[in-house]
Amino acid sequence: MKVLVTYASRHGSTAGIAERITDTLNSRGHQAHVVPVEEVEELAGAEAVVIGAAAYMYHWLKPALKFARRHRDELSKLPVWLFSSGPLGTDTMEEGKDVLETSRPKEFDELVEHLQPRGDQVFFGAYDPEAEPIGMAERITRAMPAAKEALPAGDFRDWEAIDAWAGQIADELDAIAAG
Repeated sequence: MKVLVTYASRHGSTAGIAERITDTLNSRGHQAHVVPVEEVEELAGAEAVVIGAAAYMYHWLKPALKFARRHRDELSKLPVWLFSSGPLGTDTMEEGKDVLETSRPKEFDELVEHLQPRGDQVFFGAYDPEAEPIGMAERITRAMPAAKEALPAGDFRDWEAIDAWAGQIADELDAIAAG
């Protein structure tokens, strides 16, 4: 199947996840291509779509949300999957709650209602304190003394979990193609 994997990323971590999903889908015989949401003009030819974005302070990046809203009618007729990246660190539980569940972007409820995705997933992200901050919120956050403790540096993406989720998408696409 022809699959569009599209994403919004600030520093490249989410782009890396989208590329990994694309590689997995291609290795499983699908025709997947990865494109930033800002470069997608139309969905013509896509038989399925995976949309991902980084989340900051529990919100999906606006370009991804705008993309999903702009193409809502078309996307609602296709198999769609959503993912988000963002939580940092390796702790999966915090105060007795699953970090990935509590990090789910607030916009996912709206998107699930309108797009009826076949799945949505939150993945751990990456943070490089040496990277140039983008936007006022990042500049302010990094200037706060507590930010160093709250924002652990490193690449926390769980490639096994990403590969497993992409494999589940490939399985569903295989089932759809088989009719």
